[in-house]
Amino acid sequence: MTGPVVLTGGTGLVGGALLSALGSGGRELRALVRQPGRLAGVREILWDGTTPPAGSLDGAEAVVHLSGEPVFGGLPTAARRQRLRASRVDSTRAFVAALAALPEPRRPRSFVCASAVGYYGDRGEQLLDESAEPGDGFLADLCVDWEAAATEAGRHGVRVCSVRIGVVLSRKGGALPLMARPFRLGLGGRLGSGRQWFPWVGLDDLVALLVAALDDPRYSGAVNGVAPEPVRNRELTRALGHVLRRPTLLPVPALAVRAALGELSAEILGSKRVVPRRAGELGFAFRQASLEDLLRAELCERA
Repeated sequence: MTGPVVLTGGTGLVGGALLSALGSGGRELRALVRQPGRLAGVREILWDGTTPPAGSLDGAEAVVHLSGEPVFGGLPTAARRQRLRASRVDSTRAFVAALAALPEPRRPRSFVCASAVGYYGDRGEQLLDESAEPGDGFLADLCVDWEAAATEAGRHGVRVCSVRIGVVLSRKGGALPLMARPFRLGLGGRLGSGRQWFPWVGLDDLVALLVAALDDPRYSGAVNGVAPEPVRNRELTRALGHVLRRPTLLPVPALAVRAALGELSAEILGSKRVVPRRAGELGFAFRQASLEDLLRAELCERA
């Protein structure tokens, strides 16, 4: 890859790590940002979070679209639902329109777009690879529309890869610091029954997978961005307690989770036994395949 890479979500956990990885490889980067001055060594382009500015994609080699309203930023009110949808589906449609408007020689060759394991809904014990049908619920419907919007870029000769991202575990941000906090206080415990499958991925592995999706033309369609060994919530609870040397005796009742998150509680209490079949077929090697080893590497220095 020789041309610039255009990226959204560069101030987030995954986007920031991806920018760092691409920058260390000497790639020219354009980051679409809503607040300039937060990214060093990158050409920042101001945007509104939905529509890429004219010329921002011109001559780029690839686009990586990672930005989106945080899913667990509050109760799923009508206004929040609309923001979740606009920041994902509407913005992806706007990117495809911008790609289509460029003359073919100036058009990016690939479009890597985030999606989420929420695509699968609550599926119990079913093993879920990329061939599985979508599930039910707000986030499943959102992911279906999100991926459909991205797929439209293929009509304009652009290779499209939608990475269905699991829960990213890193001490740098995201879910893990929030998950670890009650455990450090001795208040950690399983959520609900604890039997639900928990699809996770290490930050370094996810970044490496995104780089592979950028560079390798075999990556197209849906690719699950999860570690090869999903665990149940009770196993996650046990591993966190073991690594942090804290008890795990206080389960959180399902009713309390539903009261706090409303409809989105299904994303915590639901079961998604997701596996990265496509990445395995393409020869991708996960380096963070053990949950407990990852937790120890991320948390022990703070324990």
